[in-house]
Amino acid sequence: MKNLFFASLILFAFSTVAKAQQLKSPEGKFVMEFSLQNDGTPTYNLKYKNKEVVKTSKLGLELKDDKKSLLNDFTVVDTKTSTFDETWKPVWGEVDNIRNHYNELAVTLNQKGTDRQIIIRFRLFEDGLGFRYEFPAQKNLTYFVIKEERSQFAMTGDHTAFWIPGDYDTQEYDYTKSKLSEIRGLSEKAYTANVSQKSFSPTGVQTSLMLKTNDGIYINLHEAALINYSCMHLNLDDKNMTFTSWLTPDAKGDKGYMQAPSHSPWRTIMVSDDAREILASKMTYNLNDPSKIDNTSWIKPVKYIGVWWEMITGKSSWSYTNDFPTVQLGVSDFSKAKPSGTHGANNANVKKYIDFAAANGFDAVLVEGWNEGWEDWFGHSKDYVFDFVTPYPDFDVKGLHEYAKSKGVKIIMHHETSGSVRNYERHMDKAYQFMKDNGYDAVKSGYVGDILPRGENHYNQWIVNHYQYAIEKAADYKIMVNAHEAVRPTGIARTYPNLIGNEAARGTEYQAFGGSKPNHVTVLPFTRLIGGPMDYTPGIFEMDISKMNPDNKSHVNSTLANQLALYVTMYSPLQMAADTPENYNRFPDAFQFIKDVAVDWSESKYIEAEPGDFITVARKAKGTNNWFVGNVNGETPRTSNIDFSFLEKGKKYTATIYADAKDAHYKTNPQAYTIRKIAVTNKSKLSQLSASGGGYAISIIETK
Repeated sequence: MKNLFFASLILFAFSTVAKAQQLKSPEGKFVMEFSLQNDGTPTYNLKYKNKEVVKTSKLGLELKDDKKSLLNDFTVVDTKTSTFDETWKPVWGEVDNIRNHYNELAVTLNQKGTDRQIIIRFRLFEDGLGFRYEFPAQKNLTYFVIKEERSQFAMTGDHTAFWIPGDYDTQEYDYTKSKLSEIRGLSEKAYTANVSQKSFSPTGVQTSLMLKTNDGIYINLHEAALINYSCMHLNLDDKNMTFTSWLTPDAKGDKGYMQAPSHSPWRTIMVSDDAREILASKMTYNLNDPSKIDNTSWIKPVKYIGVWWEMITGKSSWSYTNDFPTVQLGVSDFSKAKPSGTHGANNANVKKYIDFAAANGFDAVLVEGWNEGWEDWFGHSKDYVFDFVTPYPDFDVKGLHEYAKSKGVKIIMHHETSGSVRNYERHMDKAYQFMKDNGYDAVKSGYVGDILPRGENHYNQWIVNHYQYAIEKAADYKIMVNAHEAVRPTGIARTYPNLIGNEAARGTEYQAFGGSKPNHVTVLPFTRLIGGPMDYTPGIFEMDISKMNPDNKSHVNSTLANQLALYVTMYSPLQMAADTPENYNRFPDAFQFIKDVAVDWSESKYIEAEPGDFITVARKAKGTNNWFVGNVNGETPRTSNIDFSFLEKGKKYTATIYADAKDAHYKTNPQAYTIRKIAVTNKSKLSQLSASGGGYAISIIETK
């Protein structure tokens, strides 16, 4: 009996080992455990500093038109562990070098009854966990359709969340801060009025999702390397506080068409007890492949201005003419069309912007509304398609290129696709060649409106593949891409660094006409920017929009000092001074910071941070010993306390501080600011007021 007991004990122990495997992060901060439930369902859980942060959560995929999905009845047939440690140099970024260090566990599973295999690969870093599904080449699983991915993220409590509603077509929402249990009630109004796919659950939210536990643990849920797959949303079971992946469907309701060998994107869980570490994490980039562009010398960070804000505010228009019937009747020569008189992209106006850029050291000028088609598209035919090469009569492509070149300035192309992506793809080679022939190195693309053909969503597999195609095609022509209304980024800029910017969230214009809360810019770095830089278009100096257009009563919810700070806190290698030359000329002393601030960095120090409340960042300009500091503040005024220990020991610096005045307020007194200079060293400290919706910016120049 004793021998039988020990034999049973050994058998039980072997069975447990076969079903469960632990993976530790390189320094042991995280422990992840993989196991199979009794029915063969794969699961994982995650601990951070010996504290559970993700409870036991199921993994798997539901297949369409298949007798058996990839959910259960699995056995472990192989496990492999490995360690990886490298340091790589980004083409542009917040730092000179990025360390990519993780421990990996690859679990090969075989499904009973189907003899199909999948691999679930886990990578555990010191800042969190990434996992994905892999489908090796095999006889019994070649072509298959995903009905739904069933990856779970079981939370340990009713956490505080910073979220926007699940929507298959837009991320342009203001963030809501609430408990998980409150999402259902709070999202009902937004869900009913705005969510473009009414079949989506009212407890659905978008990633990157920022969470905070009651005991001060910060958790971020997102995805990395979204290629040839549908964008992931999260649906909350608010009784059990468990999120489950919810993929964006196509026009038929399918979530993904797969052919083995292939794999899913990475699902990411970043965790820390220090909010600054979430902001500093490069895990999303590390889960992407290295650059596939061998020669990246043509990819350069850009500081630009543009003929854009005057159109957003209604001071000028995109369209050359309002005479829609003339164009509709097929009249191609615009001599028979009456000019609108407000067209912004005219030769004289563009030259004014080029002159301003040259005089103030900017690299480029963006011009929107330069090409035919806007008169049809705005307010008339939303199915209209642009041709991307035909300018309006008052826009001289070659003449303006030569004028800009003589001033040492580039012009940035604008391609509005109106959501007609197949039309764009048909014209893409011609459009990119047109750009190269006329000296354009970068393009801002737009996807406003419903995707054509009808029924496709902005974030399903089909359109995600289009965005990727546009980036790769642009690389062939050595063109940098700034995509607006496209899918939120997932670190792909590591692999294709010509993707120098995206919108994919509420930008500055929504602080005006959209009513974004003043704390919006204290949330975005924790959410949208986790996957890559945003073309946020900061630098608005005139907050009262009616002063530009009496018919527009909007107000930008920010102080002027806050707008300056955004050039540091909202990292991007593509930074716009978004206001008009006239408004900058009214405040030349404040504008000096925008002229001075860098767009590429060798070091970044996150000094203080709390999502929804405040962020303070210091960055060292690449190739110099100069630093720039930015602080953005939410609704509640506060005193920000920083020290300058990040400065080089023994060096002396002159700090120019652009700050809110004592009576500054984003609504009532947004243009109240002060500028002062002080001498600082690495031993200096600073206490600085940040007003409601305010902040401060500091340039720190080494004293020679």
